Amino acid sequence: MLTQLQDSLITIDNSSLVDKVEASLVSLLQQQKLKIGDQIPKETDLAKTLGVSRTVIREALLRLRMMGLIESKKKKGSIITSPDIFGNLGKSMNPHILDQETLREMFEIRLVLEIGMADLLFHRITKQDIEELKVIVSNEPPATQYHLFNIEHEIAFHGKLYEITGNNAMKKFQKMLLPVFDYVHQSGLLKRQPMLKVFVSHTELVSILENGNPEKFRSGMRNHLENHFTRLFDEGS
Repeated sequence: MLTQLQDSLITIDNSSLVDKVEASLVSLLQQQKLKIGDQIPKETDLAKTLGVSRTVIREALLRLRMMGLIESKKKKGSIITSPDIFGNLGKSMNPHILDQETLREMFEIRLVLEIGMADLLFHRITKQDIEELKVIVSNEPPATQYHLFNIEHEIAFHGKLYEITGNNAMKKFQKMLLPVFDYVHQSGLLKRQPMLKVFVSHTELVSILENGNPEKFRSGMRNHLENHFTRLFDEGS
């Protein structure tokens, strides 16, 4: 019993030390102003600088590799890399283990992104993009106050908008959100659609993109998305 307790205490202490060394390594690499492709100091040098064993250094470096901050290269050792931020985040974006508050916040991020992309869209959209959007909306059933949402049409239309922005980070984030979006649609969390006084359809959004301006698009997208959020997060229900 005593031996098990001692082992547990050692594990806790080692874990705490590795946590501290991991933070110290990140700080050290920042202080040295290393760039992508630069080689980081050897394990022995890091152990000496930080005053810990090489075992602790190895475990801390393993964490940095798992985060995509460094990678091993033959004959060069470990070098600084550009992490796949959305890839790492996407690994934890399992909708089955996200609580409703987190789901709501994910949809709020989407709301901010799609309203905020207006200037990028008007700067980069082409006539061909407009025609492709028209084809997408032509395949949709007529929108009414009682039928506003279809997951396939949402993915096709909004995915095209992200593509038009030309912003790869936004496109990756949108793809990462798709499983969450689909899960909410399939899970029964969606409330019955209320009768709404204001609704802007995909077709109307295309018309704004063709003939309007960023401010009109922001307003239209806000109305378009907020009706969906009402179904999910109606505070009065």
